[in-house]
Amino acid sequence: MPTIASWNVNSIKARLGNVTGWIDSFKPDILLLQELKCQADGFPELEIRALGYHCSVVGQKSYNGVAVLSSEPITERLIALPGDAEDSQARYLEVETHGVVAASIYLPNGNPVASDKFGYKLAWMERLIDHAKSLLREERPLILGGDYNVIPLAEDCYDPQAWRGDALFRPESRSAFSPAGESGLHRRLPPGPSDDARLYLLGLPGRRLAERPRHPDRPPAALTASSRPAGGGRHRQDAAQRRQGLRPHAGLVPAGGLSAPWRYQPRREVRYALRAPR
Repeated sequence: MPTIASWNVNSIKARLGNVTGWIDSFKPDILLLQELKCQADGFPELEIRALGYHCSVVGQKSYNGVAVLSSEPITERLIALPGDAEDSQARYLEVETHGVVAASIYLPNGNPVASDKFGYKLAWMERLIDHAKSLLREERPLILGGDYNVIPLAEDCYDPQAWRGDALFRPESRSAFSPAGESGLHRRLPPGPSDDARLYLLGLPGRRLAERPRHPDRPPAALTASSRPAGGGRHRQDAAQRRQGLRPHAGLVPAGGLSAPWRYQPRREVRYALRAPR
């Protein structure tokens, strides 16, 4: 299993130095990026290739955008999530590399709830679940990683009251990806047809299927390390809600664990990665 990381960079151009510095330090086999906020021809491919990485990019002007970087050659499979031919937002990229199928996902935010954006979010979730079912039938290791824009459980955010009414915390969003309940993602994705059909969800916040702090009454673990932002308020809650977690499907827990945050930088740059032996 390769070393895989996921990072919402919130503008690749603004944070190129952070990205290249982290890559040079951590050296993941595969890096999934979200919220590039640039078109494909504006992606800093030369700088990434100079570090020894191949890259595949689905871009969009000023918004969204996803990419996969790999230390081995990449074969693109899909540049959009199936199920809606009219969906032009750059939110899904699926590739083959390092012997696995990997997808970089930037799930819709869905706010404001009273707009059509929330319906688009819920429909996108359904499309993702349907597609994941078909991928499992391929009997290959599968990584769906990225920014899921959902808070499945109240303890997955710093202050649940502050998120009331937000699309990320609405019951409809939470039930779709909850680790419990008949409608939850883990209940709706059947086990793979063989031991080779392993699905790993990288980026879903959650203690129950990721790491669990020894003191549940304290803030989430991501805020007790160097990722704690100064001050507090909404930005602090955002950092807590967006900490990356590893959720294995069907109880298949990869060896290794979550890496510590490399360094906190403002605007949602809390990063974790799956480390696994060769």
